[in-house]
Amino acid sequence: MGAVLLLMCLLVQPAQAGETPPAARAIDANAVYMQPMPGLDEAQLKQFRAGEKLFRTSWILFPSLPIPNWEYVRPPSMIAWGLGPTFIANSCMACHIQAGHGKTPDRLGTPISQQLVRISLPGTGKHGEPLPHPNYGHQLQPFDVITPDKTHTKEGEADVFVDWVPVAVTLPDGMSVELRKPNIRIENPAFGPLGDKLLTSLRNARAVFGLGFLEAVSEEDILAIAKLQATQGLNGRPNYVRDDVNDKTSIGRFGWKANQPSVRQQIAAAFHGDMGVTSPLYIQQDCPPVQKHCQAMPPGDKAELRAHELDEISFWTLALDAPTSRDQKQEHIQRGEALFIQARCAQCHLPELKTGNFAALPALSNRRFNAYTDLLLHDMGEGLADGRPDFRAGPRDWRTSPLWGIGLSKQVNGSTNLLHDGRARNVLEAILWHGGEAQVSRDAFAGMSREQREDLVAFVNAL
Repeated sequence: MGAVLLLMCLLVQPAQAGETPPAARAIDANAVYMQPMPGLDEAQLKQFRAGEKLFRTSWILFPSLPIPNWEYVRPPSMIAWGLGPTFIANSCMACHIQAGHGKTPDRLGTPISQQLVRISLPGTGKHGEPLPHPNYGHQLQPFDVITPDKTHTKEGEADVFVDWVPVAVTLPDGMSVELRKPNIRIENPAFGPLGDKLLTSLRNARAVFGLGFLEAVSEEDILAIAKLQATQGLNGRPNYVRDDVNDKTSIGRFGWKANQPSVRQQIAAAFHGDMGVTSPLYIQQDCPPVQKHCQAMPPGDKAELRAHELDEISFWTLALDAPTSRDQKQEHIQRGEALFIQARCAQCHLPELKTGNFAALPALSNRRFNAYTDLLLHDMGEGLADGRPDFRAGPRDWRTSPLWGIGLSKQVNGSTNLLHDGRARNVLEAILWHGGEAQVSRDAFAGMSREQREDLVAFVNAL
């Protein structure tokens, strides 16, 4: 797997600072999610490109022979030391290809590759976080670098597969739609039984563009949206999560259950959990006590993603622009928008938000944008429930997903998978899975004529 991911990451080289601004050049169809927002100066654009390079970089096993002052030594460009000891992927780009959504495996017996499985036990940690499994931690790592000669990878904590179970739905007009739901299959656990109390949640990789806008929305505005929704018969709620950057509790904004408070922490946690790469925020390797070889792997006491590199990739993510909507003057798109509002979809997928004063990137301050989210948790019904709480997010709760850029996902990396586990293969399926607080909207959509449903789907795909 490592060689395949390495090749994947080296196929496209990043542009350099001082380049022609995006607005003045043609943008490749598969690069629309990776454009810098307008208004960056030369120094910021240079930092943006440095962060993009880290997003594309493949991480490899740290050399088995000691190297003096190793933290100042780097292998050739686009390669970095520090992978593992256990991991899911060896680069950010391996799961978020071209900064887009993950593509779920459809064929039976294929291991997951752009997804992960969160795990926990009933109960919570000292900050209200999910309780990790004592032998496997917070997520299953299918790969490791713990081999006698330390030259290649082998199987890690367990093998993870997803079997899709068909779910037939017939709409009021007689149209039949085959949905699917996942059955997670865990085989060959390396450190003992997982136990019958294990809570699992399949998570598909999310697109990473536009996150700076979401972080720049003020806490006051998020709370005001929740208050307004309460008058509309909705129960949108913020998640309150552990903020390790600021050593406090903060509103969660990122992740499927809004369990991360900031882009910086989201990135550091992904490096740590998904690639086994330490950083100034998470300096110790994630090695449960039973995993003795994991604990013995060097170096373990240095930040493999250095402080300035965490700054660079955090800035890159904050400064990623979102693609603009398309075809908004076409009549069927306008009809779809009206139906979207009529079905009350826009009460949670808010068409417009605004940013506050944002010191981390002043160019994002006081701007209105169209992400189609409220950044709040909603009960989405038993059909989408994973049974796994996360801070204040319950087993049926999910953060309202932004809709912008969805229709470009196929051209970016071939994925049209939606929802937290990638079960929906298109917008139609995603809507039909809505339940709980969204049941009224789902039923309104299902009760439309086929042409009306197509218009509404076309509108979403044009955002």
